[in-house]
Amino acid sequence: MPEAALLLENITCRFAARDGGQGYTAVRDATLSIAPGEFVSVVGPTGCGKSTLLNVGAGLLAPSSGQVRVFGQELSGINERAGYMFQGEALMPWRNALDNVVAGLEFAHMPRAQARELGLQWLKRVGLGGFETRYPHQMSGGMRKRVMLAQTLIRDPDIILMDEPFSALDIQTRQLMENEVLELWMAKRKAVLFITHDLDEAIAMSDRVVVLSAGPATHPIGQFEIDIPRPRDVAEVRTHPRFVELHQAIWDVLREEVLKGYAQQKRA
Repeated sequence: MPEAALLLENITCRFAARDGGQGYTAVRDATLSIAPGEFVSVVGPTGCGKSTLLNVGAGLLAPSSGQVRVFGQELSGINERAGYMFQGEALMPWRNALDNVVAGLEFAHMPRAQARELGLQWLKRVGLGGFETRYPHQMSGGMRKRVMLAQTLIRDPDIILMDEPFSALDIQTRQLMENEVLELWMAKRKAVLFITHDLDEAIAMSDRVVVLSAGPATHPIGQFEIDIPRPRDVAEVRTHPRFVELHQAIWDVLREEVLKGYAQQKRA
């Protein structure tokens, strides 16, 4: 077996209570492995700790216990081999599209002319050629997500971390963006850890879907290989008989956890 691109091993994340009380264990003894070139989606109830695990993999959050390994090396600090596409808007409003895309390259001290040339190429790759001078307020939600995608991929990360990146988009724009991501991923086959609350999206895009339990003390409770042939169109694949079978099998595991999570939110 090849060395995992990203391995979260026996991860536990505890958060102290503000009032000095018992605190909260968000994730307990969770292990998750993503192979080089593998597209893995994580699904689970709202508030179950999906983003917590993603932040641990990015090096933005140190676990209370457990270990993170990146291509066999223990992670200490920020995961410099990863690119992170956030759920919310992550564009700088005072920068135009091109300047937002190349920001990471500039912070890495790449010469400005070289960075801008790469930025123009990436804007074309995500369908925004000719829009490089637009500012975020001059772009639609889908266009801003395309800029964020180019911003994430321009540094050619070995691992791509995505936290519900398309949840705020309308269904048509969302499917266009999902297909865009799959096309770009197929070209280079980087390791992807994709967080989503949408089971259809997870099955349509992934090689494997991991199901998390309801919190507190979240942990993986099931994983499913998505053996639907690629390439896939995320709209058309939903009618594939195997898609329907996988959806039912995963939902059978996920349903009870969603109900638990909903009940916990009502009590809170």
